[in-house]
Amino acid sequence: MKKYPKIGIRPTIDGRQGGVRESLEEKTMNLAKAVAELISGNLKNGDGSPVECIIADGTIGRVPESAACAEKFEREGVGATITVTSCWCYGAETMDMNPYYPKAVWGFNGTERPGAVYLAAVLAGHAQKGLPAFGIYGRDVQDLNDNSIPADVAEKLLRFARAAQAVATMRGKSYLSMGSVSMGIAGSIVNPDFFQEYLGIRCESVDLTEIIRRMTEGIYDKEEFAKAMAWTEKYCKKNEGKDFNLPAKTKTREEKDEDWEFIVKMTIIMRDLIQGNPKLKEMGFKEEALGHNAIAAGFQGQRQWTDFYPNGDYSEALLNTSFDWNGIREAYVVATENDACNGVAMLFGHLLTNRAQIFSDVRTYWSPEAVKRVTGKELTGLAANGIIHLINSGATTLDGTGQQSNAQGEPAMKPHWEISEEEMEKCLEATTWYPANRDYFRGGGFSSNFLSKGGMPVTMTRLNLVKGLGPVLQIAEGWTVEIDPEIHKLLDERTDRTWPTTWFVPRLCDKPAFEDVYSVMNNWGANHGAISYGHIGKDLITLASMLRIPVCMHNVDEKDIFRPAAWNAFGMDKEGADYRACATYGPIYK
Repeated sequence: MKKYPKIGIRPTIDGRQGGVRESLEEKTMNLAKAVAELISGNLKNGDGSPVECIIADGTIGRVPESAACAEKFEREGVGATITVTSCWCYGAETMDMNPYYPKAVWGFNGTERPGAVYLAAVLAGHAQKGLPAFGIYGRDVQDLNDNSIPADVAEKLLRFARAAQAVATMRGKSYLSMGSVSMGIAGSIVNPDFFQEYLGIRCESVDLTEIIRRMTEGIYDKEEFAKAMAWTEKYCKKNEGKDFNLPAKTKTREEKDEDWEFIVKMTIIMRDLIQGNPKLKEMGFKEEALGHNAIAAGFQGQRQWTDFYPNGDYSEALLNTSFDWNGIREAYVVATENDACNGVAMLFGHLLTNRAQIFSDVRTYWSPEAVKRVTGKELTGLAANGIIHLINSGATTLDGTGQQSNAQGEPAMKPHWEISEEEMEKCLEATTWYPANRDYFRGGGFSSNFLSKGGMPVTMTRLNLVKGLGPVLQIAEGWTVEIDPEIHKLLDERTDRTWPTTWFVPRLCDKPAFEDVYSVMNNWGANHGAISYGHIGKDLITLASMLRIPVCMHNVDEKDIFRPAAWNAFGMDKEGADYRACATYGPIYK
């Protein structure tokens, strides 16, 4: 089991001894216990373990108790805090002062004691000291003896905890660049200052010759390779598709078999580079066994690698998938073409949902008129206003097939601990592995091909870096859609029939970038997008505010936006206030 950060619960109390404090001890601790149970009962880490909460040893009424709590939280590996109270407390004495912890305060809405007054006072203290905190205040008054958590309070507590755990989980990890900049893609120009200052992540880099060195010198687990090869033969190679290359560029059967072995070894080595492998230490390779402590990675591929060696599609697809030859497991986050900015968007989605992420080109907007002209047919249903073609060279997670099902029997992408063996096999069966298009990939290899099932709620995101402004986040909630098979065939083959396709429709609203489907495509800030299962825009907005990353485009309802209380001081226009607050506070780890 991996080691994850914990969430610290701080029960604060009126410090007046001699009757006041004593009357509040039980109530305050009961609220803290209720919050801890709510979080641990509903939120999970990437390995499926419950998010662990640590409660202060006692209530916090004065500075020495605040200090004792802070010391305990440091020892216990806390990464975020929630302060809970039902009464007035001494704000500046009881507040959390750790500059790196995301913070929330729940002030109990009860008439007997002024929990709301403390909430307002301590949030003012946080704002004054430059330590933004999220304020949580229930809509309805509760009785003093009611220790339940109302639904509106629970929703905010869980949203905060989910985002805060993501922030804390990233801190101290690495982003691993395997190779460098792919084809001049701006997102591939890895900015170490951004990773360090905004995410607490260091940037690591290895030249792609390291993969060849490990292959040549046998620095990989030979037993695992045999196991992986047998699994690949059973589930992937048997679904090898037609070779559409010109005869002069078509590899022989022997060459293709060699490519299969190459890409399987490549996958094992890339994973070992990301996380290490204790088996290598047993083999005498102590340094290689360590890995790079990477929580996300990217593979350059094009062009220097793919002009000469088999492409990375198989490796990236399998690593981004919730299973491989070792069974069902947590998906890795690996950005195609080392587009680190999209890798960060994938990482955000993965940490918030514990699900695999789709990496795609935001390739083409098809208007209803253009579809009618090209196919003679009309788009219908959710697709009636036009569709966006999300397609990638074959490095997309196989979870994206939509062959998993939720409790209602609908297509889904699930956390790995909910995926069955049958669903794994259905994902694999729905995937064809075509010999790579050697006009693009001169070195050969294999690219995955599938069509995502329609009807999945998804959120497409992208992080962009803007000179003079810094990072910004784009969010578009919508759905995967199914279209007429004949329309799909005609549109798909105009791009590349060997690559996987997801047809996407954003949810439209009155915001300028979402007035129509064209506007979403026209306002998208880069060539790639990260697609996560579920409508998680509100969680992403909360996460971005913790990281001081403004959101420049979203279709989330205004009432669902939850940011630190201090954001209210930056003006009544929510998006402008977001920009001003992020600029004022700056990155957490600067």
